[in-house]
Amino acid sequence: MNRTLVLLSALCAGLIATAGLAQTTAPAPTAAAPVAPQAVAAKIALIQFEQVAAATNEGQKTLQDLQKKYEPKKAALDALGGEIESLTKQLQSAPATMQDAERTSRQRAIEIKQKQYQRDGEDASTSYNADVQEAIGKVAQKMGPVVIGYVQKNGFTMLLDNTGQPGGTVVLWTQAGTDISQAVVDAYNASSGVAAPIPSGPAAARTRPSTTPKAATPKPAAPK
Repeated sequence: MNRTLVLLSALCAGLIATAGLAQTTAPAPTAAAPVAPQAVAAKIALIQFEQVAAATNEGQKTLQDLQKKYEPKKAALDALGGEIESLTKQLQSAPATMQDAERTSRQRAIEIKQKQYQRDGEDASTSYNADVQEAIGKVAQKMGPVVIGYVQKNGFTMLLDNTGQPGGTVVLWTQAGTDISQAVVDAYNASSGVAAPIPSGPAAARTRPSTTPKAATPKPAAPK
């Protein structure tokens, strides 16, 4: 999972929390009275979400703390790199009279250290990037509701993440009522003339309207 996906997942978690709060304060539309899409003037907001999360005070402090955490590993790598450079210079400046066996032994020792340097560097980089993703992801999760609150307050109808991921911009949020998906489904159903299929099985018994009045106290269904 790349860093962008981690941050988007964190943002979604924050947005879900925001949406849950909104649902508790506003009545949800019923099936009988769906929310119709509205024609609104487009006002699109762009955000480089990854950079924004890292640029906050909390994000900067988090990155500084991580850098301090990895300073010992960086120092060890720098020391190993300096040792490799020194040994390489010594071998290059060795007299031509050096025995081939000695020259080969030194070259092998340098190669072993170079492999260790590459392996340790890759391990440190992988670990550091994972820590950055986790740390900035936590900031992003807390930042999500703030972002949505800002775009709503300022009248934006859509929020796009412009971080620069390979897939291009990603829609993070759209204003309620601008999604025409259900409206298109309804319009096509009306023009096609194809009636909705009758549900089969237990679902049909639950959804098919009854022509008889309901009892005051429904009785449990008899076992089949």
